[in-house]
Amino acid sequence: MKTLLKAENIVKNFPAKTGFFASGGSVIHALNGVSFTVERGETLGLVGESGCGKSTLAKIIARLITPTDGRVFFEGEDITHLKQNKLKKIRRNIQFVFQDPHASLNPQMAIIKTVSEPFIVHGLRRAKEAFSEAERILSLVGIPKEMVSRYPHEFSTGQRQRIAIARALALNPKLIIADEPIASLDVSIQAQILNLFKELKEKFNLTYIFISHDLRVIEYISDRVLVMYLGKIMEVAKNSDLYNHPIHPYTEALLSAIPIPDPAAKKKRIILKGEIPGLTKLPSGCVFHTRCRYAEPKCVEEIPALTEINGRYFACHFPL
Repeated sequence: MKTLLKAENIVKNFPAKTGFFASGGSVIHALNGVSFTVERGETLGLVGESGCGKSTLAKIIARLITPTDGRVFFEGEDITHLKQNKLKKIRRNIQFVFQDPHASLNPQMAIIKTVSEPFIVHGLRRAKEAFSEAERILSLVGIPKEMVSRYPHEFSTGQRQRIAIARALALNPKLIIADEPIASLDVSIQAQILNLFKELKEKFNLTYIFISHDLRVIEYISDRVLVMYLGKIMEVAKNSDLYNHPIHPYTEALLSAIPIPDPAAKKKRIILKGEIPGLTKLPSGCVFHTRCRYAEPKCVEEIPALTEINGRYFACHFPL
């Protein structure tokens, strides 16, 4: 595979205020030296507990926010600090599907206009041609022609997410970032949307970054999995390798929490003790050492490097 996207040592800090009258000074360390690649045609699953930096990283990749440090390359071009007038092409090739389709769709705009608008904004189609193309794309995601003049409130949540996917697909992007796209859906609808993502990937040879806190979803949809904790990468591996044999203690604990269908089957659950440290004052050494049952003095003193062995990466002094 050929590398489509590369992130190098991404750091993102936000100013923190502790009270109404606080003057600031402390810093939220949202991302702390994150480096990875996305290969053309793959689905990279991004997983971790809430607050680990998944969505912040996604917004940096899409150039919705700028990193404090580090660089992002798309098709070999450094896009980290591109000016607004040069971002149009990048925005065409990197599209977002957000968690909440209620908020991401304009309630005052018929869905045919919502999906056709990107063609007009980027100067790719005239209005009549754009509407025709939007109808075709909406039909691909399961919205029939007779419904395209309706408004978002006239659709179910699952249908609205299909419309959001159609809008992301409209410009034939090279990368789609899906940030918890099924979290707001009923369980019965989640599988339908996941299968739609898979069908569209095969049909259009799409590349995805798929973000979720649900490890079952990530297992089903992803080719490779990237595990994050407190703004750092803990482990990156092929789907089957990670689920069959995790080598980072944090990944092991996450996988132990996945429910199993057979109530009679026994599974050892690893309970992580303690609270997740605050992002304004990260632990020394390995950020996971405060909750790791295998922690040694070295883990407190030294930050583990992201090490590669046989194509998988891990940040641990004592891998499993």
